[in-house]
Amino acid sequence: MARQKKYERKQLSFSTTMRSPERIADFVESLLDYEGQSLTDNLIHQIIINWIIKKLIYGKTALDAYNDLKEIYYNEDLTYTIDQAEFIYTYIEKNTKGHKEAGFTKGWPSRFDTYLRLPMEFGFIYYKMNQPLEISETGKLIVQANKAYDLRLDKTSSSTVKVSDIFLNALVKYQTNNPFRRNEIENAPFVLFLQTITKLKEGFEWKKSGIYRSEIPFIICWRNADAYALAEYINNFRLVYGLKPSDEIVYEHCLELLGSQNRKRFKMKQITKEGVDDFIRKLRSTGVISLRGYGRLIDINRFDIDRVNYIIKKYSNYPIIEDEKKYYQYMGKIDTKLVQTHTIVSSDRIADLKLTTLKTWAQNMNTEDIIKEFKSLTSSKGTQHPILKFINTPTRFEFLMSIALKKQFPKLDIQPNYPIDDEGMPTSTARGGVGDIEIYGMKIDVLVEVTMMRNKSQSVNEIPGIVRHLNEFKHDNKKTVYSLFVAPSIHEDTQFMIEFALSRYHADIYPYTIEQFIKVWKNSKEISDFTVQACNNSIS
Repeated sequence: MARQKKYERKQLSFSTTMRSPERIADFVESLLDYEGQSLTDNLIHQIIINWIIKKLIYGKTALDAYNDLKEIYYNEDLTYTIDQAEFIYTYIEKNTKGHKEAGFTKGWPSRFDTYLRLPMEFGFIYYKMNQPLEISETGKLIVQANKAYDLRLDKTSSSTVKVSDIFLNALVKYQTNNPFRRNEIENAPFVLFLQTITKLKEGFEWKKSGIYRSEIPFIICWRNADAYALAEYINNFRLVYGLKPSDEIVYEHCLELLGSQNRKRFKMKQITKEGVDDFIRKLRSTGVISLRGYGRLIDINRFDIDRVNYIIKKYSNYPIIEDEKKYYQYMGKIDTKLVQTHTIVSSDRIADLKLTTLKTWAQNMNTEDIIKEFKSLTSSKGTQHPILKFINTPTRFEFLMSIALKKQFPKLDIQPNYPIDDEGMPTSTARGGVGDIEIYGMKIDVLVEVTMMRNKSQSVNEIPGIVRHLNEFKHDNKKTVYSLFVAPSIHEDTQFMIEFALSRYHADIYPYTIEQFIKVWKNSKEISDFTVQACNNSIS
């Protein structure tokens, strides 16, 4: 049954302040201490001061004006004092116009709503002025899962839940016209996307399964939940304009779907570029989507086809909920069957595909390309690569390291432990309990561990695990066994822990910054060059 109220028709658009599940998890975690407290301007003030201290937000106006405050932000060993955080808060309040969100005071309270609107739409939190702040079951789960690769779903089940599972749980329920959005368009976009792929394949017999990147704007502008009509629309569009239409043609069709010619309100870049990238990024975060043809074709991950079939069967018909609180409660519960449903794929098939894909990328990327992507890991601009930009940074680091090692040492048996989709591309970092990348040679076995951590927690979170993995890795006493540890920077506490691990446990760990690794890697002929360079202290 359709909603009674009349709203504006507008394209699907997620908040750009929350691009990744990990960032959402960090913000939800920051609210745990305030759960149950009545939301007031004073409480919002406390929460935002906490965000500034934890560096969850970048106070650009203040930091651009005061270099000493900017230096603290970028130094992971330094934190803001309460007084400094209050100064940043006040300076921004006085020197920016601020904006106004409905139901919130202009300025910081409205910014609070801007930051947290998407986590609320996904059912992780619920807030309203002068009402208790709530964190749902899935909100607490995403915080826990973000701290580990996976966690037990409950005490009686052997199933585990990952961040991607929780994000999938949210996206299959998400409605374009949810009560927080007030949109005339009425559909569940993720389910619509899956249904349309299926109907294009079955009803129109296209040889290649999936939806082309240029067709994603039709998904985000489609006015209802009729997947067959959308599949027919895309089919007819392909017959007329082919598979590589111009952005202008796509844009004109989207304006027709939106029933508008207001090009200032609906900008071409937002519909054909920014909105598409954000939609694909959200799709990839679920783990059930694969990118094919260098990112041109977005398709169902056949390694997760049973879960996709379950989603289509259960969520094609969904409840339309007018009330914000009831919608939050609907979104905030975990679907245990969704988490527990998995497609069985042989380990040999996975291993073969992973190696084939790795070899292909190692052959296709030249040395300068790899160096550029390594540097993008720590760049504020990030990567612009059409495929890699849809892989989160920690996972991308493991993938790039595997590519670099395979390219430079093609004769070595290099085995990354990240899980993959049906294209052989990583869907997340290596699970807990195993090393990131294992290298096997005739005389040397190497365990490679990478992390994006830079502060002193690097030593506690990484080195003990590397020592355990090395002990498990020493399956052949006749071989030399050691570990390479690579991070954006090596903290002095990490160096101390590495020296302790050597003296106490005879664990050889050679630390490298990304910059140092590149310097040795591009000129190395043998994997052992890394131990020689480290021992000679010749990297700087």
